[in-house]
Amino acid sequence: AKKWINIRKSYGNFYKVPRNQTKLTIMLENLGMNYDGRPHSGLDDSKNIARIAIRMLQDGCDLRVNERIHGGQLMTVPSSVPLEGAPAPHMPRYRN
Repeated sequence: AKKWINIRKSYGNFYKVPRNQTKLTIMLENLGMNYDGRPHSGLDDSKNIARIAIRMLQDGCDLRVNERIHGGQLMTVPSSVPLEGAPAPHMPRYRN
């Protein structure tokens, strides 16, 4: 993978919170969610990150690629870069 969405950056920018408020457990807590599973389990962390991403989409966030590797260097992708590929799937606007 040479391009990805750094959910911590997207969360901080969308909800206007400082970087120290973008740890996984803090993001979940601020969204009124509990951590599901065992901390630091790759699978459980991934599921919790997905729950955050779904909530952000429901709240109107336009998740976009915001980091990439170029020439072996980590680079930030500006939000003004056009979207690539197919349009994002439509997400239902309801909450659990």
